[in-house]
Amino acid sequence: MVMTIASDETTSICDHCDRAIPSSNIDLHYAHCSRNLQKCKVCGDMVPKKHAEEHFLNTHAPVTCSLCSETMEREILAIHKGENCPQRIVTCEFCEFPMPAIDLAEHQEVCGNRTELCHLCNRYIRLRERYNHERRCNGIPEDNVGSSRNVRPAEREQGAQRRQPPPEYSWRRLVFAIAIAGIAVLLGSLFFQKTMETGLVI
Repeated sequence: MVMTIASDETTSICDHCDRAIPSSNIDLHYAHCSRNLQKCKVCGDMVPKKHAEEHFLNTHAPVTCSLCSETMEREILAIHKGENCPQRIVTCEFCEFPMPAIDLAEHQEVCGNRTELCHLCNRYIRLRERYNHERRCNGIPEDNVGSSRNVRPAEREQGAQRRQPPPEYSWRRLVFAIAIAGIAVLLGSLFFQKTMETGLVI
């Protein structure tokens, strides 16, 4: 195949490597190219025949991931280990603890539900909600919307207040007790007086 370039020098396409070669050198090039070079069947690169096997082993031969034992082409091994391997080590975004990627989702589901005290508003915030909370927190304490550990003592205090008798009820009991005591004293006094009179008569 013959073609013309800008300098008016004609070129030909090598049937072996598909490169454009000056027509005056095409025969010499083809003899050298076909004798020394070989096209890789995987990537199409022209490699020296004596290094063809080495090229295949180093670039395309299946390799095993040392982390998960999955087999793949060597050229994607680095990407696999860095982004896709389920056994690659990643860090929890909440506690920064390193672990295999395959365990991350389950761990963060639990870890993200842990709470920490916001020192601005005095509320306990889930770690998974901490970022959004910090953006909108106005720093005003909200004692009535605190965590369960703040609410329960308040509920117990309210319950104790409900169990206390009203002041009016206590006052009535006091008056009743005083009346009973007065009657008892009066009866005792009358009984004692009658006993004394009986003794004088005798």
